[in-house]
Amino acid sequence: QVQLVESGGGLVQAGGSLRLSCAVSRRSLNNFGVAWFRQAPGQEREFVSAISRSGGTMYYDDSVKGRFTISRDNDRNTAYLQMNTLKPEDTAVYYCAVKRTILSDQRMSRAPTDYEYWGQGTQVTVSS
Repeated sequence: QVQLVESGGGLVQAGGSLRLSCAVSRRSLNNFGVAWFRQAPGQEREFVSAISRSGGTMYYDDSVKGRFTISRDNDRNTAYLQMNTLKPEDTAVYYCAVKRTILSDQRMSRAPTDYEYWGQGTQVTVSS
């Protein structure tokens, strides 16, 4: 069973930055593509960003493009989401998720149901 633990969330003022981490254990991160999702109260879980197993391709929702950067460090078995120029509408619980892919640069899904393992989430609150 793969375990994912997110950290790095918190309260920040609009315009500030946070870096989320997703530590993976019990399996090598090399086996997985990684995605970040978020869920605000009363809203559905939505795609934020993803990175292929190779790290060669990244995907972003239009709402975060140019402000967020996804990355991965397979040696540390950890993925990251650098969030800059945060806005109040970024407030949500952020989840990392992984899925096995056959190809190292396989296209990553934006559908939560396609992901096999999830972390418990970390709260990000952006004040105006």
